[in-house]
Amino acid sequence: MMKVICNASPIIGLIGIGKLNLLWELFDEVMMPESVYQELIAGDRNSERLLIEEAIERNQIKVIKILGKDIATFLYGKLHLGELETIIGAMEDPSVKFAIIDEKAARAFAATMLVDTLGILGVLKYAKSKGKIQDIRSHMDLLIHNGYRISDSLYHHVLEMVNEL
Repeated sequence: MMKVICNASPIIGLIGIGKLNLLWELFDEVMMPESVYQELIAGDRNSERLLIEEAIERNQIKVIKILGKDIATFLYGKLHLGELETIIGAMEDPSVKFAIIDEKAARAFAATMLVDTLGILGVLKYAKSKGKIQDIRSHMDLLIHNGYRISDSLYHHVLEMVNEL
């Protein structure tokens, strides 16, 4: 069983390319901390909100309460609360395989806390390896078009890794 806990930006990115479903198609259990849920439903994102609410209602994504919320609040500053709660949530549940986080600083902090991470590009690579998507290039291009920041070197590195150069 592969269980993951997600931060907001990979979820927003997957929604933007129409691939939120990859989370529950690839992983047995998908969770998000309450702070991530609040971040995702805030503001003007009505279409995103509907997709997230539907996934929660269908039990495809579970909203969880982090026991170490005080620790996250204490550490809040360089990292966002959602990133911290995602990392702490992964630490609290030893059955979590990956914290799905894109931000470089959050991934570095997770590594110091011995939490394995996967970013949206890692999710796409895994999806391709499982035959859930045909290519990564078109998905990365759409992410970039939607404002997702992917460096040229990372873009080419990923394409090289999946034989799409």
